[in-house]
Amino acid sequence: QVQLVESGGGLVQPGGSLRLSCVASGSIFRPYVMGWYRQAPGLVREFVAAITSTGITNYADSVQGRFTISRDNAKNTVLMQLNILKPDDTAVYYCNSDPSWGQGTQVTVSS
Repeated sequence: QVQLVESGGGLVQPGGSLRLSCVASGSIFRPYVMGWYRQAPGLVREFVAAITSTGITNYADSVQGRFTISRDNAKNTVLMQLNILKPDDTAVYYCNSDPSWGQGTQVTVSS
């Protein structure tokens, strides 16, 4: 069983930046794909970004060019830099490494 713990959320003004972090622990063997999803109030959880153990990345169209995902395999950590944040980015962001999910971290973009 893999445990995932996120951190780094918060309140930021439109145009601002945040960096999210997710640390994996437990019975793992370098999870192949780690990713981020988000869920806004009243909406379904949606894919944001993912990265393989070899560094191949994939992004949702809505965040392409603004968010950057990276990982440190030695530390079982995945990071996501969120730039040029918009109010529509407001959501709870969840770390994922199938079949495990983190508890989520709130990102609020508001002036």
